[in-house]
Amino acid sequence: MRHAPSAETGRRAGWREWTGLGVLILPTLLVALDIGVLFLALPHLSADLGASGTQQLWITDVYGFMVAGFLITMGTLGDRVGRRRLLLIGAAAFTAASVMAAYSTSAEMLIVARALLGVAGATLAPSTLALISNMFSDERQRGVAISFWATSQFGGAALGPVVGGLMLEHFWWGSVFLLGVPVMCLLLVAGPLLLPEYRSPTAGRLDLASVALSLATVLPVVYGIKELAAGDAGTSAAGAIAVGLALGVVFVRRQFRLEDPLLNLSLFALPAIRAALPAMMIASAALAGTGLLSTQYIQSVIRLAPGEAGLWQAPTGLGIAAGTLLAPLVVRRLKPVTTMVAGLSLSALALLLLVQAGADSLVPVVVGAAIAAFGVGPLFVLGTGLVVGSAPPEKAGSAASLSETSNMFGSTLGLAVLGSVGAAVYRQQMTAPDAARENIATATAMAERLPPEAGDDLLRAAGEAFTTAVNSVAVIGVVLFLTLAVLLRLALRRDATGV
Repeated sequence: MRHAPSAETGRRAGWREWTGLGVLILPTLLVALDIGVLFLALPHLSADLGASGTQQLWITDVYGFMVAGFLITMGTLGDRVGRRRLLLIGAAAFTAASVMAAYSTSAEMLIVARALLGVAGATLAPSTLALISNMFSDERQRGVAISFWATSQFGGAALGPVVGGLMLEHFWWGSVFLLGVPVMCLLLVAGPLLLPEYRSPTAGRLDLASVALSLATVLPVVYGIKELAAGDAGTSAAGAIAVGLALGVVFVRRQFRLEDPLLNLSLFALPAIRAALPAMMIASAALAGTGLLSTQYIQSVIRLAPGEAGLWQAPTGLGIAAGTLLAPLVVRRLKPVTTMVAGLSLSALALLLLVQAGADSLVPVVVGAAIAAFGVGPLFVLGTGLVVGSAPPEKAGSAASLSETSNMFGSTLGLAVLGSVGAAVYRQQMTAPDAARENIATATAMAERLPPEAGDDLLRAAGEAFTTAVNSVAVIGVVLFLTLAVLLRLALRRDATGV
């Protein structure tokens, strides 16, 4: 039976809004693509700039740290100063920082440029998402627009390795940072013509103490989780997380006391937001964790060349892009909550292919990972629509920043927790010498230095141990997706938003 839309009372968007959506999607696509190409460029720029191992880590991580730290601030700032204005300021800053990164003459200069890119990048996601909410007041059209926006994110991530490889074959490493410059310039020219301006009429001054507290909360937690993901279970990682959580309590208390807080906690009183944010965070964790193990499986167990491995990983990104793109079509027949629950159930079933995988199961692992990503797509696009659509217009920027922050924290947690589980299972299953038990990359490097027969035996043992790790993490993913499907159904079945 056809599901009738619940809130089609808004004015339908015309050519101006849809053209403006294209202007918003292009920078979103390029930012996502930039993240993927950096990993391919890292060996080249490290050799050219003489970057140490520690500097290489900062080059890759500082962007994510800055985005995570400033998302909430930028979402709220857009509500205050104007979402289009903040987007254009961010685009100009992103362009300048991209040029600085491309022509960096030292590792330190590149780290600073990447940090500035992160601050500028934090303005883009909440501003574009909040503007989409303003431009598309019709619920069905807004759902389609958000699906295009989400597809551009995941599609950019999938295309990153391919585009990066082509760029590095023909140009110097700095060219990968210049990919977004023409698009950002287009945004600066077309944005004032096609995008509406919106600022909250009741917004007060920005509370700088809350900005500092939000940074002091998020950055240590993200740093600690990343250290855990890298295998550091020492006091520094735990201490950073503890400090961040303690300051988070102070931040929350301050928000309750302020008449005009940086983060309006009343948003969490909305049932759709209370259900969608944790759901997207948990799904991001499950997808990131299983994706990490499947990627390492392709590279280290199947032992494909980097270029070929990148092609086999592309279906995962394309799968989630397809899931987000098709979701608005499915909800014309099914309720949104039914669509999300069905997608999560499909993801759980798909991961059973990884549960049953052996040391030579390339196709089942790739297919399982791609279908699991496809199944999560509806949750991301419809959940984002619920979060932004259920918030009052003057709080859309804050709601958008919460949506992005939940996805970011979920991915970081998934990499840390499920990555640690996979590493522990590998070490427990591996019967080779201690050094080879550290991780499969070390075992592979050791095998290359051994006589052929002994090297093959070590590779076989490492592959079997890591395959068991993939199986174990996939079981956790199945449980998470099925549990999430049940809880989401229960949480939203009595919601009055029509989902």
